[in-house]
Amino acid sequence: MGFRVVEELARRWGTPVDRVECNALVGGGVDGRPLLAEPQTYMNRSGHAARCLLERHGLDPEQILVVYDEVNLPLGRLRLRRSGSPAGHRGLESILENLRTDEIPRLRLGIAPESGTPAGEDLPDFVLAPFTGDEQETVAEMIRRAADACEVWVGEGVEVAMNRFNG
Repeated sequence: MGFRVVEELARRWGTPVDRVECNALVGGGVDGRPLLAEPQTYMNRSGHAARCLLERHGLDPEQILVVYDEVNLPLGRLRLRRSGSPAGHRGLESILENLRTDEIPRLRLGIAPESGTPAGEDLPDFVLAPFTGDEQETVAEMIRRAADACEVWVGEGVEVAMNRFNG
């Protein structure tokens, strides 16, 4: 889901995400444009790409926004936070570990169905399964709102974005 938000931002900003840096596809990061990145590592190793990109571009951890799907939020819900624990998300856990801080802004995209999220061995299948036809419209709207939230975060900061998009 995070990649879909990056692709929407790339479309809006006319910034192709097609350069390879630090085991990630990237776009922007020059001429004052925000850096967009899609790590190409396994999710639970995405922190390696994040650390490399921060070092290469001279960024501090609080200058990045990690965007990812969240099975503990209802489908379509957004939740922006300035910091915190990974709450079991292996990709975010890798990023926090590699950057040695939990002070990393993140935007969580809810994917839990009304019937509840499966647990245990069924969870990976659920996360990787395509959305149903009925869910597609909700997902498309969530991607648009998430991209809007990212733009507000870039232009006005985390507090303004949290106030506008959480809830």
